[in-house]
Amino acid sequence: MQIKDRNQIYKIRKKFHKQSRRKYTLNRRNVFVDINSRKKPLVFIVFSISCFMALIVVIPALVVNIGDDDNGKIPFPKTEGTVQDQGEEELAIDVSVKREKTDEVETVPLEEYVKSVVASEMPAEFEEEALKAQAIAARTYIINHLLHEDDEVISDTTDHQVYLNKEELKELWGSDFEWKWDKISRAVEETKSMIITYEGQPITPTFFSMSNGYTEDAKYYWGNEFPYLKSVESEWEVDLPNFMSQEIFTTKEVKEKLNLTYTGNPIPIHIKRTPSNRVAEISFGGQTFTGREVREKLNLRSTDFSIEQRNDHVIFTTKGYGHGVGMSQYGANGMAEEGKTHEEILAYYYNGIELTKMSEEETPYVLAFNK
Repeated sequence: MQIKDRNQIYKIRKKFHKQSRRKYTLNRRNVFVDINSRKKPLVFIVFSISCFMALIVVIPALVVNIGDDDNGKIPFPKTEGTVQDQGEEELAIDVSVKREKTDEVETVPLEEYVKSVVASEMPAEFEEEALKAQAIAARTYIINHLLHEDDEVISDTTDHQVYLNKEELKELWGSDFEWKWDKISRAVEETKSMIITYEGQPITPTFFSMSNGYTEDAKYYWGNEFPYLKSVESEWEVDLPNFMSQEIFTTKEVKEKLNLTYTGNPIPIHIKRTPSNRVAEISFGGQTFTGREVREKLNLRSTDFSIEQRNDHVIFTTKGYGHGVGMSQYGANGMAEEGKTHEEILAYYYNGIELTKMSEEETPYVLAFNK
């Protein structure tokens, strides 16, 4: 990701260290609470007026002393950004994507990038509320990447987020391009600048195609605890036609791909599973692997797999598709078909999160004053 002015990074980071003016608390029971609707006590109002009067005195001093580092004044971050007449500050954020096929870097505005990611990651035939949930997750992912990663350039593959530009999508979709692009654009525009936060910080909003009936706790797949990435039931996928799949290997192929030292046939196999019924640990002839390692080495659809050995072949039967952590895309669509909103979908798959509007009605002077 690339920023037109590096001080924009400062602006974004400051936003997540204070309460947003447009923040909503969501819980797993799908209760929607508007924090701004709470009545404010008189003491708070008086205090706010006092702060405002103080700003009237302080702001001129800040303006006069811009760039003077030796006089003890708070430095003002110069910026090329503008504040629109209606008071909404636009963050001039560009995303730089390294294209795998050409090895070139393509730079696009944030919201256009989000449209292309949604178009590449989720079928346009899905319900609009599911597309909105995907848009917010995709936007959150790239903002989180900006705040925490040194390398601002991202890939266009599943290593980060799948990205196809408009020209590529036109070629892929053909005569369906107009209605598909319009539908996805509408979902992105109606959630513009919205991201998912936990305790004031943008989350790592992992998502995947289809669950095995439950999502996976992050600690079982990546080995790290994330309070918002917990296992939940996801029943909307189990009746889909591609819910189950089989991969057949020769015994020799399995031994080679896993680099097994066991020479006999059949291979002694022992499996330990996570609470969501995915493979936590598996032993092949005394050699132990995680379910993730086996999935990646054998290119299986998921870590929920069972194994059958017949003669010189090993049959893997999988349920679901993807790593299983975070939001199930087919599950999100199933919820949307039942009438759930994108807020409810995100609150269900990401525990204890909030939806936060990135842009706030505040001037650069206030940003500098709050440094």
